[in-house]
Amino acid sequence: MPETLIAVAHGTRSPAGRRQIQNLAAAVARRRPGLDVRLCYVDVQEPKVAEIVRTAKNAVVVPLLLSCGYHVRVDIAEAVAGTDFPVTAPLGPDPILLESLRRNLPKADAVVLAAAGSSDPLWRADIESVADQLGAAVGYTSGSGPRVADVVAGLRRTNRTVAVAAYLLAEGLFYRTLHAAGADSVTPPLCHDPAVADLVLRRFDAVRLTTAGSAL
Repeated sequence: MPETLIAVAHGTRSPAGRRQIQNLAAAVARRRPGLDVRLCYVDVQEPKVAEIVRTAKNAVVVPLLLSCGYHVRVDIAEAVAGTDFPVTAPLGPDPILLESLRRNLPKADAVVLAAAGSSDPLWRADIESVADQLGAAVGYTSGSGPRVADVVAGLRRTNRTVAVAAYLLAEGLFYRTLHAAGADSVTPPLCHDPAVADLVLRRFDAVRLTTAGSAL
């Protein structure tokens, strides 16, 4: 029976962000001929993950998300309840994403890791971990916590150059705000890195191997 990879993105109203996520799913499919890659969303866009889960067989669900927050623990978990579809870990945190940020960061006196805001403690712990490894301060684009522009302004008082490392998968409202935050540079969305498509397949394969091993 053909295998299915259900790729679950957040969803965005940004035309550029939509294209980028579609291109990421297409890149995954090109890397694995014969794999049925189906893209769906937890918010904003259609189809929603529950709709795709109902029509799929022999599937593995891969969250195209950067942390194990509410969307993974609640939205996706509820969508697969009653099925035998395994759900992989989200894409982040992962050394591949960290190296992508490092590759795209220009030289700067200070770095701000910019992430979407969340009240979820697991999400925030993941963000703090990535920032520590990057040697960066943390700024959020929404919700509670220090805003990116305020963190950049604070660093400007003691540093000549400030770079923003965008911990965002694709363009959208949150990404656009980073260019108005006052930094000298902003890294591109993570999905531009070809290594991210490979990371999606690594998540898929890891669950397949675990599932196959447990069946023996």
